[in-house]
Amino acid sequence: MNDSELKYWVALQGISGIGPVRFGALERAFDSLAEPWTASKSALMAAGLDSRTAAKLVSGRADIDPDAELGRIREAGVRVLTVRDDDYPPRLKQIHARPLVLFVKGDLLPQDERSVAVVGTRKASAYGREVAAALAGDLARSGVTVVSGLARDIDGIAHDASLNAGGRTIAILGSGLDIMYPREHEGLAERVAESGALVSEFPLGTRPSPENFPRRNRIISGMSLGTLVVEASDRSGALITSSLALEQNREVFAVPGNIFDPHCRATNNLIKRSGAKLVTHVEDILEELNLTAVERQLEMPIHIDEITRTNGLRVTEVSGALTMLELRGRIKQVGGRNYVRLRESSPPYSAAV
Repeated sequence: MNDSELKYWVALQGISGIGPVRFGALERAFDSLAEPWTASKSALMAAGLDSRTAAKLVSGRADIDPDAELGRIREAGVRVLTVRDDDYPPRLKQIHARPLVLFVKGDLLPQDERSVAVVGTRKASAYGREVAAALAGDLARSGVTVVSGLARDIDGIAHDASLNAGGRTIAILGSGLDIMYPREHEGLAERVAESGALVSEFPLGTRPSPENFPRRNRIISGMSLGTLVVEASDRSGALITSSLALEQNREVFAVPGNIFDPHCRATNNLIKRSGAKLVTHVEDILEELNLTAVERQLEMPIHIDEITRTNGLRVTEVSGALTMLELRGRIKQVGGRNYVRLRESSPPYSAAV
């Protein structure tokens, strides 16, 4: 999509009350989205907007410069994807109330269609943290992209473990991509952007607020083949994500937990009452999603300094050799000057969609 049209997608996204239905009405009524940006209130109402929303658009556009807003996004290193773009995540297009616009920092790749969400409580037990790290790492080593929400404990651990395993991970934010929440995950967010992507439907400058996170959760589940809940209380956001996954006809998995721990109550009930598949090993997920044929092509990452020490060579020699191997497709840099070895061949895979 060219910038002359894209800037109005971005601008309209910033107007309160313009959701998928009303946006669709504007698309049908006007030849270009530049037209409703300058149309009168009566013309907007004739296009299908109610009086209140039309008034919000007329007043709100006075505070938004579409060209300046798109320029600010580009300066921040953020890419804009609309639901009309070919590289918009295909699975996300299938859900109800799909986001019209996604802001992306990093890269979304075709292989990310092979993805599983890993979510859970922000107050995990030692057991929950250990399980989240083990399963997320195993998913990454199996060629599966790990999707989560960058929240404390289970989410953050899932992202970190997938990166440490040399895999890909995608973090869905409940704020603009220029405002990291929680703040202590700023470093982790940078690593995610280097070896995967940060994604949000919220414009730059949007601060995290309680109503943003259920909206964020539908993207987490909507982008994924299935959602794994590691630990969750009865009021956990992870429980919302699992419910959304079921509504979206996605698979739900749960790790059984301590029956006396309130942070395991929801996961145990998912297994007991909601038909979630009990998970004790990564193969439980891979088999259910028909991902067992995925080639485990990523080995454990190794830092350039470790390679230098092991071989007794100068850094310049090692750096040159690594560059040549990467050009030949034998290795891959996964961020922070860490490298993983790639196998030479990869058999075809099949995935449930």
